[in-house]
Amino acid sequence: MNDNSRAIEPLLARLCGGAITGKDYVGYFMNEHGEELVFAQRRGDKTARLWHNDADWEMFRVGDHSIRVDGAMDGMITAGELIVDRSEATWLSSCLAASRHLRPGRD
Repeated sequence: MNDNSRAIEPLLARLCGGAITGKDYVGYFMNEHGEELVFAQRRGDKTARLWHNDADWEMFRVGDHSIRVDGAMDGMITAGELIVDRSEATWLSSCLAASRHLRPGRD
């Protein structure tokens, strides 16, 4: 896409306050409560960046094995240090799978 005025990366960068460029694989999600999440994977980075507006847009690093279900905590799902619900985990898993080729050793 050559028309930068229609690029999604600057919009997502403004939304979450993160450094997102046209070189990133990006994803956006809004859950059933209207909470927004932004995902960005840069080629060559070992992990992706994840922002969640319910966590005050704090950035979390996530990778291929970041999504965990804790059976001892009634099935609580986490992505790195962030608690997510099932729909958010499903979306994040899709983003990680779609951007896997950008992480080192995945060419």
